[in-house]
Amino acid sequence: MLQFNSDPGPLANNHPTSSQDEPSRLRLADPILLRLRAIRKATEDSRNCPDDTAAVERLNNLLEDLFRDFIEDERYRDDIRFLKISILYGDATGNVEKVFKILEYKGICQAHSLFYEAYAMSLVASRRLVEAHEVFQLGISRKAKPLDRLKKLHGMFLDEVAAVAQQKAAPDSKRDDTRSLNGESDLVNPWSLSTVDNLLKKMDATIRKYNGYHCSTKVYSGKVSLSSLQNSSRNKIVELGGCKYQIKGCSGLGGFAQVYKAYIDSNPDDIVALKIQKPAFSWEFYMYRQLDKRIPETERSNFGNAHKMHIFSDLSVLVCDYLSHGTLQDAINSHLVKGKVMEEPLCIYYTIEMLQMLETLHGVGIIHGDFKPDNLLVRYARKELTEASFINRSGPWRDQGLCLVDWGRGIDLNLFPANTRFTGDSRTSGFLCIEMQENQPWKYQVDTYGLCVIVHMMLHGTYMTIEKKVNPDGSYHYGPKLPFKRYWNSELWKTLFSELLNVGSHDSDVELLRSLRASFEKYMFGEPKLISKLKYLLAKQKASLCSS
Repeated sequence: MLQFNSDPGPLANNHPTSSQDEPSRLRLADPILLRLRAIRKATEDSRNCPDDTAAVERLNNLLEDLFRDFIEDERYRDDIRFLKISILYGDATGNVEKVFKILEYKGICQAHSLFYEAYAMSLVASRRLVEAHEVFQLGISRKAKPLDRLKKLHGMFLDEVAAVAQQKAAPDSKRDDTRSLNGESDLVNPWSLSTVDNLLKKMDATIRKYNGYHCSTKVYSGKVSLSSLQNSSRNKIVELGGCKYQIKGCSGLGGFAQVYKAYIDSNPDDIVALKIQKPAFSWEFYMYRQLDKRIPETERSNFGNAHKMHIFSDLSVLVCDYLSHGTLQDAINSHLVKGKVMEEPLCIYYTIEMLQMLETLHGVGIIHGDFKPDNLLVRYARKELTEASFINRSGPWRDQGLCLVDWGRGIDLNLFPANTRFTGDSRTSGFLCIEMQENQPWKYQVDTYGLCVIVHMMLHGTYMTIEKKVNPDGSYHYGPKLPFKRYWNSELWKTLFSELLNVGSHDSDVELLRSLRASFEKYMFGEPKLISKLKYLLAKQKASLCSS
């Protein structure tokens, strides 16, 4: 467990004071200090009596209270004690990654190497090695201190990964990722290097004809290095294809790429996102163009838009729309940092939006493959919302909702035989569908399971844990372990989870998604007060996210 120093150090007054005055003085000089002492005492109690649930609960409550009460306090934005407490809090609650994302979002303790070390190690524990590598690189590029220790740990990490890779290397590692099982449908790993390479070669001539596609066989040689852009590169100009992009900061760090906010020709009214990926990867651009072709115009704004793709021999740059209101993960976190979860009308609204998304996508033969709240951008209408237009999603409601982005794991079902099912692990902790967990073939479940996890996060504030029960006929039934609150419309939620967690991998799920969406809409339409409450909650959420 991380240790922290409760000694006031330089904050202490060297002149003697009465013991009665000390707590008051410390509260004024360093209000976090007395909390740290209480946490230290609770830590010792829980360590001495590990079976004392009351002691453990007392420690967890102290950690949560400190994190919640001081997350917005400017005095502790660069205080390593607060960072250590945040890590302990994440570890105690099982929400380590969520805590790191909140700290990253708010720019807290970003100059400390411990932030990147602990974040990377949590990803390693989840076997998300590429993302761990990216976090190490981010800390090094930001020159987090102590830098030497961070570099040393990164080197040890790379050595360990290389050693494991060598041990796992075997003659069958070059096997074809398409196979047949007992004469049934073909099974394909859609994300294996061989599958992706074969598809890109097959579609190369088509991709080159797409509007906005620019390809060079040379290494990118611009004045500003794209492979080392960070927040320190703010306001630098990147030139691509005769267009000048003024970098305004890093808006996202993914496992395989970095995303930057940029002004076109320094115009603050013309904003785009630049997604820089190394090595170059054109598949996401292909998926965006398929969305352009297949998604109805009335739904197109729900799935992001790519303007241009610049391919070089060493990297690629995807130029996309930029949405400024954060992600659904940010919206969820905005409630969690206050010790709350989303209210049910807001959960229902976003559930309807996601069901509509997947109904549309799966209906045109597209699977997203990485359906999680980080990839759902929040959209807000500019004009005032009305209850009447909610029913048919007309007027300002068309501009309100969610926008699904990050199509690097997208699957175009038109490129595979109709009876194809898929294998492979999405490597996204917390979002592995049941079939992936049990090494069974899957298809649409990769998206619908993600939807269930997101709904669970909105309702409960935690990732979903699954319970597997045996039916009388010997089959299995899956459902979430956590019960639903008595004041929720539990039948709606029970049906949603029961249906989506137990759907077969052969079946089209479009009718099921449509039916589930209709049931939630019927409930909302039948309660006008819910729509009025929804308007209020959306306005409140917008004010909270836009001011943070």
